[in-house]
Amino acid sequence: MTHQPPATDLADWLRLTLIPGLGGERQRRLLRAFGLPGAIFQASHHAVAEVVGDKAATQLRDHDPSALIATTLDWLAQPGNHLLTLADATYPPRLLELPDPPTVLYVKGDVSLLHRPGLAIVGARSATPQGESNAAAFAGALARSGLNIISGLALGIDAAAHGGALDAGGATLAVIGTGADRIYPARNQALARRIVERGAIVTEFPLGTPVAAHNFPRRNRIISGLAQGVLVVEAALNSGSLITARLASEQGREVFAIPGSIHSPQSKGCHRLIRDGAKLVETAEDILEEAVFAGYDAPAPSPPPTTDATPTGTDPDSARLLAALGHDPVSLDTLAARTGLTADALYAILLSLELDGQLARLPGGRFQRLT
Repeated sequence: MTHQPPATDLADWLRLTLIPGLGGERQRRLLRAFGLPGAIFQASHHAVAEVVGDKAATQLRDHDPSALIATTLDWLAQPGNHLLTLADATYPPRLLELPDPPTVLYVKGDVSLLHRPGLAIVGARSATPQGESNAAAFAGALARSGLNIISGLALGIDAAAHGGALDAGGATLAVIGTGADRIYPARNQALARRIVERGAIVTEFPLGTPVAAHNFPRRNRIISGLAQGVLVVEAALNSGSLITARLASEQGREVFAIPGSIHSPQSKGCHRLIRDGAKLVETAEDILEEAVFAGYDAPAPSPPPTTDATPTGTDPDSARLLAALGHDPVSLDTLAARTGLTADALYAILLSLELDGQLARLPGGRFQRLT
């Protein structure tokens, strides 16, 4: 059970972090100058102004966040809810290595997981079916090896990674860019409940913080900061996952990337990372062989499915179409050229294969094999 500081101390920490315009850098300067938050609020206006300037000192004196403090203390009284401060022994030591560690962390779930070795798995929100499958498979294998899987609760790769870890009986941390009482996107509500039961949701943002684009890059430094390494599964060149990878590199974390088709926009970010020095990985063992994960052995792999043989019950035309699909996204015109089948015949076979779960229909009229 995590020890929580007295409510008066927590109220002072909350008050410090709820002052508008008083960012993390100024908060840390005040803490270095005065010690605990209580001493900051007991100091004279002049003394505070010498550290952070007159405007911030005035905000510190005049702003009254007592209503939100009371709401947060009520939230903390509920089982499984925690507030970790920079002064807590339970504050994650890996985050203390960052140049800008969060002053406080709101945690909903198992707070002990913030101290476990972990791998962050991130990638595209608009992921391909194969990308989501890869994320879930890597997360499951690494979770079974004892690693904590860390991601951002977004659609696509993030959700697949969380789900893969949970389905494998492992633990996962979701670092979010809103208040701990708000789940975004809404369709991940059920996943968030599973994470709280078997892992934890983590954020530096106060309760009630809504979705804001500028919060997500800040969230990303915590995702990479809590982990020993970051695996990028799929990412376009403008993907926020590349921000996480860059932050990981700056933080001294390992960066891994899964390669993909040279024709897929969702692979270009991973290919750039590999060119820039990220380790190309094809299996969980490729990650676990790194020194930073020494002592974590990969579980015995399941026999890979045979994809060259004709699936049971598949007619020759379907088998020919599966072979023509390959493993890259393919347009209908390309399939017609490869198979010699008419558009009507292709649509009938594609529908059957889609219903059987052997392929997925992608945006832009393309198709991708899943088996």
